[in-house]
Amino acid sequence: MKAVILAGGFGTRFSEQSQFKPKPMIEIGGMPILWHIMKCYSHFGINDFVICAGYKQYMIKQWFGDYFLYTSDVTFDFRQGNKMTIHNRHSEPWTVTVVDTGLNTMTGGRVKRIQPYVGNETFLLTYGDGVCDVNIEKLTSFHRSHGKLATLTSVILEQQKGILDIGGDNAVHAFREKNVNDGAPINAGFMVLEPEVFDYIEGDQTVLEKETLVKLADEGQLMSYSHKGFWQCMDNKREYDLLEKLWETGKAPWKLWN
Repeated sequence: MKAVILAGGFGTRFSEQSQFKPKPMIEIGGMPILWHIMKCYSHFGINDFVICAGYKQYMIKQWFGDYFLYTSDVTFDFRQGNKMTIHNRHSEPWTVTVVDTGLNTMTGGRVKRIQPYVGNETFLLTYGDGVCDVNIEKLTSFHRSHGKLATLTSVILEQQKGILDIGGDNAVHAFREKNVNDGAPINAGFMVLEPEVFDYIEGDQTVLEKETLVKLADEGQLMSYSHKGFWQCMDNKREYDLLEKLWETGKAPWKLWN
């Protein structure tokens, strides 16, 4: 099963850093938050990734191209024709496809553009700016159990984001705006989707959250997997500082790997 990660937006709400690099490449503990997300998936045996790049997409490609330089000791011998020796080479068991999905493409459009790399199979999808300790195995098992086209992970969080109306059967009935102190569930990403979802995306200007997921919910094809653990996005400096502090103090709940 492939994991698709949305990593193409401008990150305008965190312009202090995103003006210099794509938001998924902003580092937590010296490594891009994109790497943290991939490590979480890899912990559960998901090692095939498709990255939906866009804004400054070349930086994502360069980073993966030079991954061994970031994770190994290197000797440069200029006396022997700039010979380079890699020590303690560290690599991940990953296959990573970085796709330029366009500079101004909306979230749904980005997903539509990577359809050839996913094919006719169930796939995972999440955002490139949020970490979580959700159990991917239990999430996918839940998805398979209900037979619907889409599952998203929901969390209860006091933030100003669009929220979900979820019924007693875990079906998502509607999206609506959040009220102050509402305490309602929000979409945390970490989705499981059937390939038929591509048919719900018209083109580049389709917004996944405002059109595709809404239509799936209206048709009773969107289910919620309730996550009671940790989830945190990185939309601004305050949230970045929180994640950095958790990592530095060894208290990062999303670090499931050794």
